[in-house]
Amino acid sequence: MIISAATDYRQAARRRVPPFLFHYADGGAYAEHTLRSNVEDLADIALRQRVLKDMSSLSLETKLFDEPLSMPVALAPVGLAGMYARRGEVQAARAAASKGVPFTLSTVSVCPIGEVASAVDRPLWFQLYVLKDRGFMKHVLEQAKAAGVRTLVFTVDMPVPGARYRDAHSGMSGRHASVRRMLQAATHPSWAWDVGIHGRPHDLGNVSDYRGQPTELEDYIAWLGDNFDPSISWKDLEWIREFWDGPMIIKGILDPEDARDAVRFGADGIVVSNHGGRQLDGVPSTAQALPAIVDAVKGDLAILADSGVRSGLDVVRMVAMGADTVLLGRAFIYALAAAGEAGVAHLLELFEKEMRVAMTLTGARTISDLGPDSLVPGASRDGR
Repeated sequence: MIISAATDYRQAARRRVPPFLFHYADGGAYAEHTLRSNVEDLADIALRQRVLKDMSSLSLETKLFDEPLSMPVALAPVGLAGMYARRGEVQAARAAASKGVPFTLSTVSVCPIGEVASAVDRPLWFQLYVLKDRGFMKHVLEQAKAAGVRTLVFTVDMPVPGARYRDAHSGMSGRHASVRRMLQAATHPSWAWDVGIHGRPHDLGNVSDYRGQPTELEDYIAWLGDNFDPSISWKDLEWIREFWDGPMIIKGILDPEDARDAVRFGADGIVVSNHGGRQLDGVPSTAQALPAIVDAVKGDLAILADSGVRSGLDVVRMVAMGADTVLLGRAFIYALAAAGEAGVAHLLELFEKEMRVAMTLTGARTISDLGPDSLVPGASRDGR
């Protein structure tokens, strides 16, 4: 087992939340090979230790799209985050704002955009899918603009839902799912009191706002299945690029040719990502895919990365490989589930401390100092 800043929070989350929620966040697609590779391949990236470099002055601060970040980290969009703690998206957004990093609200959040945006003094990022219901897409983009969102994260690697077998076993989906979830809630009284009773409404806030009626967890899987669009192509994003006048990030890029297509499209950034191993099992880990994409498009747009990041050390590895900013998904969800806003804030503090140690011992005084010279050549699994 790889020990990291997120490990203890993962175990605490497993104890606190019902199994259907834990496995929804923790699981991947098919046999979960890519899920494991994301963590293991990133841990195999060897850093080059340097000493006696006078590291008394060290800064983690950076900028992305002229937005100041206390460190090159943002919280990734995670669906149903509001089920892991009472009004969970609000708590996570507050923690992120207090630590000077962005929070990305998912299309399928429990808390609607307006509720989360009004709870923090830092502009949110907002994530959107290409969906069959273009009216919903236009509506939610208008809501995002009205709430002061400047950065749009557009997820493109989910034209169909992945085959996530843990969900059927855990009670998130499958036969008698609602009964199984109720029984699980009854055996997790702390969660049931905090979230089950006092965290209502338990619906998809952004979807319910558009439909004018609650879209509850029971309808969640069906709504996703009905609305994801396997026919999407780059031309389907053109009207969004015209409508959205802020930074637009394309999330779900694993191939250099797709990265070049994103440049030609006019994207401001990409997220090198395999959706945390939740979509197509057997694709490269992010640590494997990132170097070739950096070689292809570095300097043409911002490069963000996610999947497999469990510590500040992992953030340093990603940045040294060429990422400008790193998104945290499961890591912050474990902390949110275990201890709410305080847990997420503490996790970010741990990441910051781990980054400072790693940068001190690699001789990198600033984020811009991290690069290929910070890595041991040929020490990672992909031979770079």
